[in-house]
Amino acid sequence: MNVARTLKNWREYRRTVTELERMTKRELQDLGISPFEIHSFARAAHGL
Repeated sequence: MNVARTLKNWREYRRTVTELERMTKRELQDLGISPFEIHSFARAAHGL
């Protein structure tokens, strides 16, 4: 079961990163996220 949960979290992490990378710097700024923080933000959001 842990493997399935880990895989699900990884997929959600990748989806989050993809969506955030498509945003403009202005949109990220509105969310309070720096372009350099995308990966760490996504990891924290999905428990990775």
